[in-house]
Amino acid sequence: MNLVDTSGWLEFLADGPNAEYFKVLIQDEAHLVIPTICLYEIFKVTLAREGEDKAIRVAGNMSFGRIVDLNRETALAAAQLSIQRKLSMADSIILATAQSLEAVLWTQDEHFKDIPGVRFIENK
Repeated sequence: MNLVDTSGWLEFLADGPNAEYFKVLIQDEAHLVIPTICLYEIFKVTLAREGEDKAIRVAGNMSFGRIVDLNRETALAAAQLSIQRKLSMADSIILATAQSLEAVLWTQDEHFKDIPGVRFIENK
């Protein structure tokens, strides 16, 4: 299973320098998991930057992957990760979700660099 974090989704949607890196993962919908916190963040950013119509289309396209709700176990694990690794709430939920599903977390977010189970690419 693969989990592309918010930075990867934004890179893909903006067709940035690392878009191809994330495109292959995002298009492999059978192996793609999407935490609801990523759906929230992408919808919010797209809504602010490009309007409601585009945000709704993006959210709809994201829904082809497996949407994963935050449950009790993942919330508690995220809180522990937040303290241990000094991560924000969103980042700790994303990491805890990946770990709970034994998914690889793909990112260009420096906060995740050198964490086991994470594949980091430098933001160009």
